[in-house]
Amino acid sequence: MAQILVRNLEDRLKGRLQRRAKRNKRSMEAEAREILRDALKEEAPAVGFGTASVALFSGSGVTLDEPIQEWRGYPVEPIKFDE
Repeated sequence: MAQILVRNLEDRLKGRLQRRAKRNKRSMEAEAREILRDALKEEAPAVGFGTASVALFSGSGVTLDEPIQEWRGYPVEPIKFDE
């Protein structure tokens, strides 16, 4: 396993790390590892709004096979601001 040495850590920051480690019942070293893991974890791949919406509402009774009723038969026109 790799090691890392952090120098010139402010006393106030070290105190906060000690308190956080104590709250979580860990050593300061284990708390620092957990903080680094959380900060550097791989982010989920970005998905589009439609994909995220389908994932959010799938299984909730929303059917996506039909167009939205409110828009059926209405032409889409740009907004006119000069009227």
